[in-house]
Amino acid sequence: MSGKLKATRAVFLNFPFDVRYRNLYLALIAGTTALGMKPRCVLEIETTTDRLNRLLKLISSCQYSIHDLSRVQLDAAAPRCPRFNMPFELGLTLARTGRLDPNHHWIVLEERPYRIQKSLSDLNGYDPYIHNGTVTGLLQALRNAFHNPVVSMADMKTTYTLLQLSAKGLKSENDWPGSVWWRGFPSVGSRREQDLR
Repeated sequence: MSGKLKATRAVFLNFPFDVRYRNLYLALIAGTTALGMKPRCVLEIETTTDRLNRLLKLISSCQYSIHDLSRVQLDAAAPRCPRFNMPFELGLTLARTGRLDPNHHWIVLEERPYRIQKSLSDLNGYDPYIHNGTVTGLLQALRNAFHNPVVSMADMKTTYTLLQLSAKGLKSENDWPGSVWWRGFPSVGSRREQDLR
């Protein structure tokens, strides 16, 4: 849902899990936390046979959701195919929003302008927030979507820097391989924002 949105505590984050997105993931957590929100994501859900219902429950527990649809290219690893998790989770959100929860507000992020008109033409009429694949672009997109004049870009960048340092520290302390570092960072972001207050 485009336009200026009033920030609240819980926001569902839907984004690609790949190494190239790592800094943008941290920026999503830092930006939403700086805006006074509590970031939530699919990483909270255990891999079980009931995963879909748990995903629906998580989405419905949030008043807002952010969906980054910037990964539309084929994966380099075999079998080469695009990732459908992000558009699928957006579809779940839209189906739920229209029928069960009209107060749930959603935004779409994209790396490039106009690409979504081709990759997901059913969304024509809804403008995605463009981040250009940069941390600054993503933080600015969040500021534009969740208009909050009290939170400056400098505040968001400070939160991002602190979160980035925490991420490096946790990865080193735990000797995590590259694929595991994603877990647990929404709670780290919330703790870092509390440290700033």
